[in-house]
Amino acid sequence: MSGLRRLMSASALLAAMLCVACPPAALAASGTAEGTPALSPPKEAVPAPAGAPVPAAGRMTLSLQRVGGSPPFALAGHRVHVVGTVAPYVPGQTVKISIYLQGRRVAVAIHSVLPAGHGKGQFRVAFTSRYPGVLDVRAAHYATEQQRAFKARAPLVRFVWPDLGPGSTGLSVSVLQSELAELHFAVPLDGVFDEGTGRALIAYRKITGLERTPYADRQVFDLLARGEGGFHVHYPGDGRHVEADLTTQVLAEIEPGGHVRAIYTMSSGKPSTPTVVGRFRVYLKTPGENSEGMVDSNYFIRGYAIHGYAEVPTYPASHGCLRVPIPDAPWIYAWVQYGTIVDVYNEGGGGSSRVLPNAGP
Repeated sequence: MSGLRRLMSASALLAAMLCVACPPAALAASGTAEGTPALSPPKEAVPAPAGAPVPAAGRMTLSLQRVGGSPPFALAGHRVHVVGTVAPYVPGQTVKISIYLQGRRVAVAIHSVLPAGHGKGQFRVAFTSRYPGVLDVRAAHYATEQQRAFKARAPLVRFVWPDLGPGSTGLSVSVLQSELAELHFAVPLDGVFDEGTGRALIAYRKITGLERTPYADRQVFDLLARGEGGFHVHYPGDGRHVEADLTTQVLAEIEPGGHVRAIYTMSSGKPSTPTVVGRFRVYLKTPGENSEGMVDSNYFIRGYAIHGYAEVPTYPASHGCLRVPIPDAPWIYAWVQYGTIVDVYNEGGGGSSRVLPNAGP
């Protein structure tokens, strides 16, 4: 479907919803150039005669409901509510609602303001879009004999496709990436679902207990909308340090004060060669690739190291080391310093308290 046809379809849908939300008498007979219902603005107020009361100033705010994320987003087809508050309330007040999709106005309607108590009025309008895009909701109160003109604008809402995978591009991928970055997952911010996005998504799925695949779906976006899936720092008092959670199979860089800097997927020691648990310090750093295929290694005790490796399954598979994907290894290597604390733990009871002599990649 072409972009114009999509906008026209979305326009018809938005207009239909506004018709339901608004009084029938509010809709004008004429239409806009886009074919959506149009409304004639109220007639200009008649100038007040000399000595008449001066129209009072007013103000209006618009807030969003049934959205999530920062900045807000909603799934395509999901109904979003905008609640407007007007002060002071004057009987008979109306506001003009204009909705824009990707910069084009797709629906217009007049909505009555109802008393809400404490001298304020309120109105509510619902809208949705079947297609990804940025929606912009604006409201205007024209000048009357009782009040001056004023207007307001709601925060932008980004509608997204919930099903994304490698090769996907566009706004929906950008929203996915920005939400993961907000939770400090190491992810690119280019609107392209590449391998880096897949690795970040796997790490997020590990923490949230979802299937460990590089795909986004409705469940992922629902969790992101609620802000769930952040890394829980176990040792905030360790200053600038690394935490390796063997339970979730993720590795996190922690700044002083317990602030998460970056989260990566990893693979620790398999049951026959478990990773040692405890509190350690990096004592040796070797850049590049060694004879065992370890890339940019950060050793924290004997042969145990955080390093890049060609194979990083979603489950424990190493010979004791903490494997990370090779593209992530240089970034971790650059951040980790000599003496950096490495906290390794497993809430599920795995790992080993004994340092093995043959630990390796």
